[in-house]
Amino acid sequence: MRKLALHWQILIAIVLAAIVGSVVKQYTTDTVTPALLGVSYVAMFQYVGAIFLNALKMIIVPLITSSIIVGIAGIGSGGNIGALGWRTLLFYATTTLAAILIGLFVINTIQPGFVDGEPAGEILALDSPAQDISAKIEGKGAGDVAEVFKRMVPPNIVLAAAEGQMLGLIFFSILFGYFMTHLQHDYAEPLFKFFNGVFHVMMKMTELIMKFAPIGVFGLIAAVVAETGFAAARPLAVFALAVVAALLLHSLITLPLLLRFIGRVKPFLTLKAMSPALLTAFSTSSSSATLPVTMDTLEEKVGVSNDVSAFVLPLGATVNMNGTALYECAAAMFLAQAYGLELSFGVQFTIVMIALLTSIGVAGVPSASLVAIAIILAAVGLPVEAIGVLMVFDRVLDMCRTSVNIWGDACCATIVARLRGEKTKVDIADH
Repeated sequence: MRKLALHWQILIAIVLAAIVGSVVKQYTTDTVTPALLGVSYVAMFQYVGAIFLNALKMIIVPLITSSIIVGIAGIGSGGNIGALGWRTLLFYATTTLAAILIGLFVINTIQPGFVDGEPAGEILALDSPAQDISAKIEGKGAGDVAEVFKRMVPPNIVLAAAEGQMLGLIFFSILFGYFMTHLQHDYAEPLFKFFNGVFHVMMKMTELIMKFAPIGVFGLIAAVVAETGFAAARPLAVFALAVVAALLLHSLITLPLLLRFIGRVKPFLTLKAMSPALLTAFSTSSSSATLPVTMDTLEEKVGVSNDVSAFVLPLGATVNMNGTALYECAAAMFLAQAYGLELSFGVQFTIVMIALLTSIGVAGVPSASLVAIAIILAAVGLPVEAIGVLMVFDRVLDMCRTSVNIWGDACCATIVARLRGEKTKVDIADH
C-alpha cells in the first residue's frame, strides 16, 4: 500500500484539528472545561504542540552551524569562486535581499497582524504579554543598526549559541567555512568530513521530526481553535494573501526587470519556457526534487549551456531561496504585529539580515522555513511557540514560495549565461 505523502498527512491533521478543536470549543463554557482524567483537552493539545516545537528548537544550533560551514566550504573549494561564481553569488544575494524587502514592505503596508486596528494576538491565542516581549526586544539592544553589527561578533560563541544569538553564530559559521578552504588539504579534509557528517545527521533528525509534524500540527491548531474558534482564520487568510501578493511582485516585476535590462532576454517568454519546472516545484514543494527538471528545461527550452546550469542551479537549490527568505521575514513581521509590537528600524534590519543569512544554509533542509522562522523569532525576542499559528496555510504558501525559488534560480542562470556572451532561445533581438 502506497504511503500517504507528508503534505497530505499535514492537511488531514489540520482538518481534523479544526473539527476536534471546534467540538471542544462548543462544549467549553465559563464554568465547564472539557477534560479527560482531569486534564483539559486544550492543555493536552498544547502539550503535544510544545513537544513538536521543542524538537524543532533542539536542532537549530547544530543544523545551521554545520549546514552553513559545509555550504560555504563547498562554494569556496575546487576553484568555484571565479567570475562565474562571484556573479552567481552576487545575483543570489541581490535578489534574495530584494525579495525580503518586498515582503517587509507588503506586510508593513497591509498589516495583517491587526484586526480592526487591534493586534490579532488574542484572536490567534498568542499567550505571551506584549510588554514582556517588548522588554526582551529592548534588552537585545536592536534599537539601532550599529548594535546589530556588534552582535554579529560575539565574544563567546558557545554562550551566543546557548542564548540564541543566531546572528553571531551564523557569522562565525560563514567565517569558519570560508577559512577552512584556505587550510592545507590534510587539515581541511577531516574538518569538512566532520561537519558534512554532522549536517547529514541533522538532516536525518529533521526528517524524523517532520514525520511527527502531522501530530504536532494537530496539537497546535486544535489548541488555537478550541480557545478562539474560527476567528483566527481571518488574520491568517489576510497574511496568506499578503505573502502571495509579495511573491507575485517579486516574481513578475523584480526578476523580469533583471532579465530584461541585465540579461537582455524576453522575460515572459523565459517564464513560459520554464513553466514545466515551475509547475513541478509547485506540486512537490522541493527545490532539490525539482532540480533535474529545472536543468533540463533551462537547457532545452531556454538554451542555457550545461556549463552554466550545472554550476548555478545546484548552488541555487542550496543557497538561493528568494521565496523562502521573503516568507521568513513576512512571518516574523506578522507575528510581531499580532503581539502589538512597534518594531524599530534596527529590529526590522535584524530580521532582514537573519532572513538573508539563514537562506544560505537552511534552505535545502525539508520544512526549512520552520527552522529559519524559529531562528528569526528567537533572535529578535519573539516567542518561538507562535510558529504554530502559521501552519494553517503553510502548505499552500510552501508550494508558492518554492516556485519562486526555482524561478529565481532560472533567472540567475539565464543572466549569468548572457553575461558570458552565450546566445539563448529567448534573447531580445538586436537592431
